[in-house]
Amino acid sequence: MKKRNKYPVYMAPRVPVAKSSSLMTVKNLTQDSADLYIYGEIVDNTEWKWDESDVMPDDVLKALNQVNGLKNLNIYINSPGGSVFAGLAIYNMLKRNSAYKTVYVDGVAASMASVIALVGDKVIIPTNAFLMIHKPWTIAIGDSNDFRKVADDLEAIEEGVLNVYKDNMKEGADFEEVRKMVQVETWLTGDKAAEYFNIEVSEPVTMAACQKEALSLYDKTPEELIKSKTVDAPVAKDKDEFLDIELIKMQNELDLLTI
Repeated sequence: MKKRNKYPVYMAPRVPVAKSSSLMTVKNLTQDSADLYIYGEIVDNTEWKWDESDVMPDDVLKALNQVNGLKNLNIYINSPGGSVFAGLAIYNMLKRNSAYKTVYVDGVAASMASVIALVGDKVIIPTNAFLMIHKPWTIAIGDSNDFRKVADDLEAIEEGVLNVYKDNMKEGADFEEVRKMVQVETWLTGDKAAEYFNIEVSEPVTMAACQKEALSLYDKTPEELIKSKTVDAPVAKDKDEFLDIELIKMQNELDLLTI
């Protein structure tokens, strides 16, 4: 077997946890309602997770199977985002559920989490919480033809995400302004997000800690989110270092296949 290249180690590789170790659980279940929490990165379905707070489409499906037939679902979100396709799958699963859905953004709904947040029949964002929208991005390897296809695919994916935003626009809001904001990574407080989307704004709440490692990959993350207290975890200094960390994760996954 050809020897694989190794990448500089900026952090100790995290030990994957069992897929069943999910924080996407059903809480406060009654005859009429239940609470669902999306408090981690949005990731694709796999047999393992790098962090127990990661949320997969399978996690959401399992949770929804437990609450099938309820009249009300309260969905609490504090997520840096993640996989586009996993996020769209979660959005569509929640959208199909017949319950009246109230979404609460407890700290941040960034990237794909901003899409999932808009699934609510009612969306509540405190004045000191954030919705972040931006262009999708990826890591790619290949020749010029591969990269041209990747660019085309990313543009198509972006349009799919924009369609969700468009479907949830406030009456009279200018969709082209939202399209422009997506191009430059835009962080919206509850007040600002309510100018464009069907959102209710609530009073400030104590900021819920989010995963700093993932938030550090963004260029314009608000300082209060970076400073918020959270569990001890390595934090990438910038986007380049984050990419190196992601490559290490990929390498570790390949290594697991050979064990």
